Amino acid sequence: MADSTIGLTSTGTAKPRRLSLPAWLVLICIVTFTVLLFAGAAIWKNAPPIPATISSPVEETILTAEEIEHGQTTYLGRGGQHIGSIWGHGSYLAPDWSADVLHRWGLATAGILYQNDPHFIQTDLEALPAPERASLQAQVQEEFKVNRYDPQTERLTLTTAQTQGLQQIFDDYQTLLAHGSRIHSIPDGWFTDDQQIHDVTGFFAWTAWAAVVNRPNAPFSYTANWPHDDLVGNHPPGQFVIWSIVSVIVLIGAIALFLMVYLVQEDADEVQVVSERPAIRLATPSQKVATLFFGVAMLLFSTQMIMGMVTAHYAVEGDSFYGVPLQQYLPYAASRTWHLQLAVFWIATCWLAAGLFFAPRFGRHEPKGQAWGNSGLLIALVVVVVGALAGSWAGVQGLLGNHSFLWGHQGYEYVELGRVWQLLLIASMVFWLGLMYRALKPALQEDQDRTGLSHFFLYSAITIPLFYASGLMYNNHTSLSMAEYWRWWVVHLWVEGFFEVFATVTIAYLCSELGFLKRASALRATYLTTILYLGSGVVGTLHHLYFAGTPSFIASMGAVASALEVVPLTLIGFEIIKTLRLTQEAEGFYRWPLRFFLATCFWNVMGAGVFGFLINPPIFLYYSQGSNITPIHAHSALFGVYGSLAIALMLFSLREIVPERAWKETPLKLSFWLINIGLVMMLVMGLMPNGFYQLVQSVNYGTWYARSAEVIGSPWMQWTVWLRIPGDIVFFLGATVMVWFVGQAIWAVFKQPPQSQPTEQS
Repeated sequence: MADSTIGLTSTGTAKPRRLSLPAWLVLICIVTFTVLLFAGAAIWKNAPPIPATISSPVEETILTAEEIEHGQTTYLGRGGQHIGSIWGHGSYLAPDWSADVLHRWGLATAGILYQNDPHFIQTDLEALPAPERASLQAQVQEEFKVNRYDPQTERLTLTTAQTQGLQQIFDDYQTLLAHGSRIHSIPDGWFTDDQQIHDVTGFFAWTAWAAVVNRPNAPFSYTANWPHDDLVGNHPPGQFVIWSIVSVIVLIGAIALFLMVYLVQEDADEVQVVSERPAIRLATPSQKVATLFFGVAMLLFSTQMIMGMVTAHYAVEGDSFYGVPLQQYLPYAASRTWHLQLAVFWIATCWLAAGLFFAPRFGRHEPKGQAWGNSGLLIALVVVVVGALAGSWAGVQGLLGNHSFLWGHQGYEYVELGRVWQLLLIASMVFWLGLMYRALKPALQEDQDRTGLSHFFLYSAITIPLFYASGLMYNNHTSLSMAEYWRWWVVHLWVEGFFEVFATVTIAYLCSELGFLKRASALRATYLTTILYLGSGVVGTLHHLYFAGTPSFIASMGAVASALEVVPLTLIGFEIIKTLRLTQEAEGFYRWPLRFFLATCFWNVMGAGVFGFLINPPIFLYYSQGSNITPIHAHSALFGVYGSLAIALMLFSLREIVPERAWKETPLKLSFWLINIGLVMMLVMGLMPNGFYQLVQSVNYGTWYARSAEVIGSPWMQWTVWLRIPGDIVFFLGATVMVWFVGQAIWAVFKQPPQSQPTEQS
């Protein structure tokens, strides 16, 4: 580690020295995680309260805290956020339950105030003369905006009109939750127990109350007036406009500063000339087993694509698949759960396998029994994946009852797997870390600098199980605000943060080992990239939490920090392009692994940067939250960045050991272009026109309308779903070619005649 203490000048006076890059990284992590934890404490303190009782003006009990909490656990156990959403977090086909209940409740209350008719509907409201409608809406807003919760008694007292209106919601949802909705792909018989229906409806009603009633000493609700609904007076707070403008200014200024610094710096000769093609290496026993992980990952990838097609099709044929009554066997909530969970599984499997492959490579050491350890880990991961998928399906089907959280479905996106499977997965990752360490140990001993590349590789690997374990910080009883806070530690920090850091270190390490990049330069670039990414990305986690019952300052911090995230994503692109200035022979040898790495760079800028910033400004997200705008970012970032990076790591590994005769360039070229062209077509022809149409409806009429049957079932929405098919097919063909290539490559590795394996590799 470079000395960061005080030195002496020739005159004997103290001369301060600059902090080293590792010291800066530690300092950045301490500061940013302190801010993030402080924000978490504020979220916990200011989360919307669950009243002990909700009662009428005559003190008749309508709901209790126990019923609301039971409704929450029941809803989550049956697939939860994969059938509709709460506060905009979840799936996009069924209604956002907070927005839907709030608008229905507002209409029923308006009807009671107007003519004592709880069956008042939107067309009745719109038929009123403008002055009369404005007067009625003002009365409704007075009913809903005033906070009648007493923190001393923990009692929420509704008005007479609210009480009668809420009873209408219970009647409506008795039918909806029991008999479902074809247009929203809610299965018939989703719930059959009347008490469960009552409690789930009560839970939805509580989320609607929190979304509309003013916070104590604030002119907006616990969710910052989300969802947009003119009837009840939910409009965006003025500060959202201010912080959106600030975020854009910060982005422009940061990019300008970055370009100035980057372009004026000296272009050091960091890339080395490699005069000869790297040789095909002899696979060690553990590396051969590691290739089987890639085979499993490709099987999961294939299944994930099929689940994506099934899930998308539910948007046009809500209870079947081309006439086949698939809903009763594989409900929408189950297919969507599998689609998202399999994406995490196959991408993580590739990254874990790359670690197992390169650890003996970097350590030049094949530990005794390493192959058996890898085999045991592979079996454990298969058990976890199969168990998690089967459990989530059983949870959605209601087969696990109160045990769904443990064995079935946690209810939240990307961490759907039951808690038992989650614990087993964490244990598997800890075992993986042990396997990595024992293979890397010689390199660690040789690398005397504890901040060197070998140690950085180990440190980045430690963060993988560590940050996935943050998903244990909540359960199905935890308040939604805190559950979302910790969930985004997993989704944003684990998936989008530290796994990317691990991959960046791995590829930098490999480039230095191959002689493409000077070791000091690789280490410096990796530290700089990590500092910039974590410096903005850690606090940037808060941009997912604008409307999750969090204090208003969360929006200001999240907006500014997330705007800065685009800068390191751009830097990564520049660094990759510089690194690709290799000799023709070396670049030719690793042509397609590098091409997928370059695709990662492109989608990093577009998917994570541009489309990520698209939903970053608070005022934009206020109207687009819970719409199909979000999947534009999700698809282009989750596959475009992390999927491409997983494939790049897989191909780097296989290129090292696959015999030359089995390494076919043409299939890789075909797969590369089909996958990336298919992804572009999917976005341009389907998700973009679909999402922006919904955005217009949300701005003009409200979130409730953007997710209503009228919009979901509209010709435009239906056609844009159909228009996804060409892109889906092109993508599927490219992925199929990749699966075939990987399969035959692994077969070629195992077909090689057995040879003596040295324990030390040079």
